[in-house]
Amino acid sequence: MESVKVLFVSQEITPYLSENEMSHIGRYLPQGIQETGKEIRTFMPRYGNINERRNQLHEVIRLSGMNLIIDDTDHPLIIKVASIQAARMQVYFIDNEDYFQRKATMQDEKGNFFGDNDERMIFFARGVLETVRKLRWSPDLVHCHGWFTSLVPLYLKKAYREDPLFADSKVVFSYYNNGFDKPMDKRLQEKAVLNGVSRDDLAVIKDPTYENLVKLSLQYSDAAIQGSDDLPANIVDIIKESGKLSLDYKDPEKYIEEYSVFYENILNP
Repeated sequence: MESVKVLFVSQEITPYLSENEMSHIGRYLPQGIQETGKEIRTFMPRYGNINERRNQLHEVIRLSGMNLIIDDTDHPLIIKVASIQAARMQVYFIDNEDYFQRKATMQDEKGNFFGDNDERMIFFARGVLETVRKLRWSPDLVHCHGWFTSLVPLYLKKAYREDPLFADSKVVFSYYNNGFDKPMDKRLQEKAVLNGVSRDDLAVIKDPTYENLVKLSLQYSDAAIQGSDDLPANIVDIIKESGKLSLDYKDPEKYIEEYSVFYENILNP
């Protein structure tokens, strides 16, 4: 019997970025799930503040070279990879000079949210799915972590729904207390349109607030996880009102086992 395949799409992973609740789970959950006998792949953005030499990132030439068009502009997709030896796992990085060279993640040194975070988010989501296609790897479950991955469920279920690699893939989304205050670029709905994805599919983010991005990601996910104990009440309410299969916050000592059982419930409802 083939192993269950789980694709992890993470906004942050330690040790590549400083440790916090999400980056810790991004690092240790894939390892824990792999140790249960499942096959994994893990992706994150290659932010400019990641030290490539210290972390031994290198470009995967056979996966790089594609151009992704966003807002009528070509952006080359560069794929890099690094290994976490202690976990016997690899991490794939989505890179691009326009979007991921600055020495920060989501905001500048003054705390200002980058004005192109919407396009960076689009590029990351599309880059992950195109790279998985190139790997010819068919995930049974896609687990997204953090708002930066919010377009992955939509693209998977709409733009890639005819692709046999993703035809049966389920999506679970983990929500953390890491939102943003000001809306994204007002043209996000227009920029995110893709073959198979219309403006109507993106209607909920006509006003691109954090709360509406949560609603969009949840709309196209099969299940949700409360990743933070202090998740804002409005986000908890959105999850509960959606009627989607959901998992409450789990203790850091037990979450891997709980998530593994939850995966089975998603894949075998």
